[in-house]
This record gives sequence, structure tokens and C-alpha cells, in this order.
Amino acid sequence: MLGIPRCYSHFVYGFIQSGLTCAIAAAIASFPLMASGHFAAHWLQSWLFSWLLMMPVVLFAAPVIRRMTHAVTREE
Repeated sequence: MLGIPRCYSHFVYGFIQSGLTCAIAAAIASFPLMASGHFAAHWLQSWLFSWLLMMPVVLFAAPVIRRMTHAVTREE
């Protein structure tokens, strides 16, 4: 394991979650290029670009979304 302190777990989670989500979205968007043989190159370029843009959004939006979720839910 990398030994990243647990207090940074929200950053690690956001890093992994944004990467996975962008990889899936880029694969779906690149699927029409499967027949032409350009799928892998287009997918990699699309994934990297979208991940670089989305990672900061996920990291900064997560605390806001967490507070909003807490505001609209109640203890059981």
C-alpha cells in the first residue's frame, strides 16, 4: 500500500471515482469508432482530457454534495 494518511481519503476516493467515471464515459462516447480501428487512441485521449477536467470538480464538489445530502436526510 502507498500509506497515504486516512485524513486524505476523500482525495483518493475522488481521484479513483473521477478516473473510473471518465473512463466509462469516454469508452461509451468512443464506441462508434470501434469499427474504424481508432477506438483505443480516441478513448485514451478523451479519457485523459475529461479526467483532467473532472477530477477537480469531483474533489471540490464532494464536500458540498455531502452537506446537501446531510441537509435533506435524517437520522433513523
